[in-house]
Amino acid sequence: MSTAVNGTGVSNLRAASLPKWTPWAIAAASVAIAVAIGLGTGLHSRVQWGLIAALLFILGTYTVAARVEGRRQAKDRIATSLVWVAFLLAVVPLVSLVWVTVSRGVKVLSPYFLSHSMGVVADSEPGGGIYHAILGSLEQVGLATLIGAPIGVLTAIYLVEYGRGRLAQAVTFFVDVMTGIPSIVAGLFILSLMLIFQLQPFGFAGSLALAILMMPVVVRSTEEMLKLVPNELREASLALGVPKWRTILKVVLPTSLGGIATGVMLAVARIAGETAPVLLLVFGNSFINANPFEGAQASLPLYIYQQYAAGADAAYDRAWAASLTLIAFVMILNLVARGVARWKAPQTGR
Repeated sequence: MSTAVNGTGVSNLRAASLPKWTPWAIAAASVAIAVAIGLGTGLHSRVQWGLIAALLFILGTYTVAARVEGRRQAKDRIATSLVWVAFLLAVVPLVSLVWVTVSRGVKVLSPYFLSHSMGVVADSEPGGGIYHAILGSLEQVGLATLIGAPIGVLTAIYLVEYGRGRLAQAVTFFVDVMTGIPSIVAGLFILSLMLIFQLQPFGFAGSLALAILMMPVVVRSTEEMLKLVPNELREASLALGVPKWRTILKVVLPTSLGGIATGVMLAVARIAGETAPVLLLVFGNSFINANPFEGAQASLPLYIYQQYAAGADAAYDRAWAASLTLIAFVMILNLVARGVARWKAPQTGR
């Protein structure tokens, strides 16, 4: 604690504080020491170096802050350091995954690759494309969305606006259970129905399994969005003599439409990468099949699995290129969801 006297003779108490560049200096020193420790002890994993640097950064921040600013401020700084370390631990694997996928996926990614199917090309041979898999994924995910999104939204409306008593509790319980079921269970359920009715693999069967996985996500996200709508809006509409169903249709849903659309898009992104149900029900097809209601069909996750399982260098390149395409598809969905949410967000005046 330092004391300074101004021109009027009044003393000002000012606590000592670290310069703004101190965290960066501690981080640089931690990285340098971690590299030295890793090289000196023979640690070849960069992950180990990063963990050592993170530990040294936290300890160094606390030690320096405790000596200069006191233990109370040091505890605040160490909490901030833990947040930054956790953020980096979450971001680094994601950045590494995207970097590896892009660097390996661009080898064969081209307009030809996107506009042709495998056809008669063997998995061990170069060439071929993913047009049949893109078409199958779009049809299967689209049909699943047409089934799962309306059911999920209507279920959420029931739980928020009408749900009372044991029925609502039962619906909530089963939605929670469905949220955690493995995707293979949904596939086995549809597969049992196919065996009962003696049906062959086809694309719509995969859509049914994906819709089962999609519905609880849509229910939960829509339910939270509807709960955010102020009750005053509902009460004002009902006070004017508007029926409840019309209040929901004209007031509640438009107010929460941005959040509902975001939840639906996130649910679509979630099911777009499912492989197990498609492997059981759709079976895969090297040729183009534009009819999801008849015959085996391909999809991007299944294509990636099959190409990687082939074990050839050309198949590996196609698998990475298809993975990059799937990541781009999910990224576009998330950008669309953000755009819809911002477009439909309630306008607040100042």
